[in-house]
Amino acid sequence: MPLPKVPTKGSVTRRGFAVLRVAIWEEPWVFAFSVLASALYGAMTVADGWALGWSTDHVIRPALERGDTTFGAVASLVSLFLGIAVLRAIGVVGRRVGAGVMQYRLQATYRQRVTRQYLKLPLEWHHKHPTGQLLSNANADVESTWYPIAPLPMAVGVIAMLAFATVAMFAADPWLALVGCLVFPMVFVANVIFQRTLQPLATRAQELRAAVSEVAHESFDGALVVKTLGREAAETERFKTPTFALQDANIAVNRARGAFDPVIEGLPRIGVLLVLLVGVGRVRSGAADAGDVVQVAFLFTLIGFPIRALGWVLGELPRSVVGWDRVQRVLTAEGGMEYGEAKLTSSAAARLDVSAVRFGYLPDRDVLAGVEFTVEPGRTVAVVGPTGSGKSTMTTLLTRLVDPEEGSIEVDGVDLRTLARGELAGSVALVAQTAFLFDDTIRGNITLGGDYADEEVWDALRIAQGDGFVKSLPHGLDTKVGERGTTLSGGQRQRIALARALVRRPRLLILDDATSAVDPQVEARILAGLRTAVQGSEAATTVLVIAYRKATISLADEVLFLDEGRIADHGSHLELQERSAAYRELVDAYEKDAARREEEAELAAELNDLDSEGASA
Repeated sequence: MPLPKVPTKGSVTRRGFAVLRVAIWEEPWVFAFSVLASALYGAMTVADGWALGWSTDHVIRPALERGDTTFGAVASLVSLFLGIAVLRAIGVVGRRVGAGVMQYRLQATYRQRVTRQYLKLPLEWHHKHPTGQLLSNANADVESTWYPIAPLPMAVGVIAMLAFATVAMFAADPWLALVGCLVFPMVFVANVIFQRTLQPLATRAQELRAAVSEVAHESFDGALVVKTLGREAAETERFKTPTFALQDANIAVNRARGAFDPVIEGLPRIGVLLVLLVGVGRVRSGAADAGDVVQVAFLFTLIGFPIRALGWVLGELPRSVVGWDRVQRVLTAEGGMEYGEAKLTSSAAARLDVSAVRFGYLPDRDVLAGVEFTVEPGRTVAVVGPTGSGKSTMTTLLTRLVDPEEGSIEVDGVDLRTLARGELAGSVALVAQTAFLFDDTIRGNITLGGDYADEEVWDALRIAQGDGFVKSLPHGLDTKVGERGTTLSGGQRQRIALARALVRRPRLLILDDATSAVDPQVEARILAGLRTAVQGSEAATTVLVIAYRKATISLADEVLFLDEGRIADHGSHLELQERSAAYRELVDAYEKDAARREEEAELAAELNDLDSEGASA
């Protein structure tokens, strides 16, 4: 059965109750249990009022008139109130447990749905939404959506209490009951005013909560930039603006609640005062008994609780509706990738065919336009091009993080769009320029939970030239690397990321400048080791590498020269150097820049040595 629909327009109360209807539909049995427990609590609370009236007329008043009482009367009174108290306690426990289970299960369910939707949506959708906003959708917005669930079973259950109390009041004295019920229209008016006041305030607060999360996430990610450029004060000021705006918004929300809650608390008290004023006159005239007045007055004090419970639910509805709308914008987002049922059954090196591929991030502005090439199985192909020519975009297309707008990409003659979910990841691996490591061990970062023996992990590290430094770590493969691998150098992180791809024995390995953080000698050994491993393996690997250094390019069987989103030329490195002036100038410029960086590094090392010698002297 589909979920009940929540209208996109209308009053907050109407839309809020529609959200609650979804919650009941999602967890019907837990809701029913908690409501029954709450109804038991309500019935026993009303029974307290009846017991108080009965004991006033049959035990307390006769005892005062006679000056004594009997053991049986006292025992009956104690047993009556004790039994009611036990049943009421059972109702309280059942109500709270049921409400808590329902609320937290709904939060967990919708967090999972939001997360699954994030994984389903293409990369281009994520590019349009800040990370802080996505974190807020999955956390704060989901929590806000289901805040009313905690008081909901109690509010629904105590409606029975309200009904029981109303019937009991009219049974005791209809005129006193009518006098007290004058407060109900006042409660309704107060709720309407409160809803209209709180909705825009809650919406503003929820939006600012996402803005604060976004700025905080950016600040944490850019901590290195902020500190190295001395921008701590400016970043603090940038964070201060939305933070104080959120503070003001939350104060405004709580100020509205502060004005509303005393009204809800006070209205039943007004009913009690009216009942007492009228009741005294009716007792004097003989139209009512003292026990009836006590019972009705007590029941009106009880009515205040269900009214407050309803008020708690109504008070959370504006925030719930805002959270629901923000979560639904994620869950209803379109653009998810479609998958077929095709499989890649071969274990040999993959063949890659790229045919007339066009792709752009902005309308009428192509990053890749008509790209077409073929990589034969087992060959190593280098892609060379200036900054902005579309090299990294090509890697996202080849790994199907995004789909081309035109053209096709095929592995072993199978279009990527027809492959079953997860099938491409079993044959193709990408190692990006920026290596991301989890706060886990070396082994955990390489296997990512896969079933790989330590021998396979060490083989992958050996090819990636990472076995030496891993063996020197305090705990070897069990060494924790810290968040994002902060305890390792950039080159070490890249080698771990390369080993992560190699341990899976990919049939197509894509390296997006994945050795840029290591020195040329280590890079040469990595590529030579990779080439040896590929050539000596039965399940050989096709390698596509985004390259800048001549040492890397010269190891390739073929070079693709990418310029302005098109394959400008292709051939061996020597052939392109001879016939393409643009290619020659680009590669020479890269080489000069690399040499300059090496000289700077050597000079810095020499200065450090001199400083150390001076300190020793």
